[in-house]
Amino acid sequence: MYTKFFGLTKKPFSLIPDPSFLFLSPKHKKALTTLQYGLVSQAGFTVITGEIGSGKTTLVRSLLNKLSSDCEVGLITNTHSAFGDLLTWVLAAFKIESSATNKAERYQAFVDFITQKNETDKRVVLIVDEAQNMDIQTLEELRLLSNINVSQDIMLQLVLVGQPELVEKLNRPELVQFSQRISIEYHLQPLNYKETEQYIHYRLKVAGSKDIIFHPPACAALYYYSGGIPRLINNLGDLALV
Repeated sequence: MYTKFFGLTKKPFSLIPDPSFLFLSPKHKKALTTLQYGLVSQAGFTVITGEIGSGKTTLVRSLLNKLSSDCEVGLITNTHSAFGDLLTWVLAAFKIESSATNKAERYQAFVDFITQKNETDKRVVLIVDEAQNMDIQTLEELRLLSNINVSQDIMLQLVLVGQPELVEKLNRPELVQFSQRISIEYHLQPLNYKETEQYIHYRLKVAGSKDIIFHPPACAALYYYSGGIPRLINNLGDLALV
């Protein structure tokens, strides 16, 4: 293992999302602030997009660590093509135990849960990661869930995180009612060269490095071949250390 050779306490370029390694470039700061503002302002729908490996999931993990105790959060990360019934996943995300045997009963169980939390002044937030994998029908069901919000009371807030295809899907004519309900939207851009250099040095520092391991030419090479995508920087950085 190269960690001992370079005097590191852990691998600096692990692909496992870890909030302790979160490098807040100006772009990531704005994305995180956007997420936080969406929750504080009680936005019904917040949409965050970015390329594969741009750091979206790590941002979500960081957000979860920063949420106050008055938030009840459910996180759905499994959105593959065989996703199945949305409400089943929603109940599981909030750890709601229910003996419901059909969709109507599952919906009522969720409404009862939200009503109970609302009575104790708790906000209910559903976060869907990799939301671009949801089909049109499932996204429409997600929109219908927001009908729980009546008058001026926002009892359920939804945050969708995904790749750029998510916006393309939401802009389709079949989902015009969905797109009209989006209050806040932000697209996370790749890092520029300076941010890439800072990102590399930051991760090495968190991993225990006391010396400069990647000099400017090495940082430039990582930026050139990664295009500023954090996951690709991690792949190349890990390989370079080996």
